Amino acid sequence: MSTEVANPRDDCRALGQVIDRIGDKWTVMVVGHLSEGPQRFNGLMRAIPGISHRMLTLTLRGLQRDGLVRRTQFPTIPPRVDYELTDLGLSLTGPLSMLARWASAERSSIEAAQRVYDGETA
Repeated sequence: MSTEVANPRDDCRALGQVIDRIGDKWTVMVVGHLSEGPQRFNGLMRAIPGISHRMLTLTLRGLQRDGLVRRTQFPTIPPRVDYELTDLGLSLTGPLSMLARWASAERSSIEAAQRVYDGETA
């Protein structure tokens, strides 16, 4: 049994890092596309409008580092690399889907609030 007490600052910092990763728009897009199954880099590039080669590379590396994506290289000519969600990455698809449904359902309310706010601060 551990007697170590959690440090709220460490917990907050760790939560912030997780939110930074999963709250990034490119992460959401990549995870969404990979939820359909393994994909190759160029397939992701074509499927995600507006993402640059560099940003996709950085996003995939970050997701790999966090244990959300698995990169598999096949010894073929030309070399083939597939990206797929790990079990941890798959567990993220539910919460992201729920957030997407909420955002879609509340979009008009949010836009109305923004118009009111913008009118008050203009």
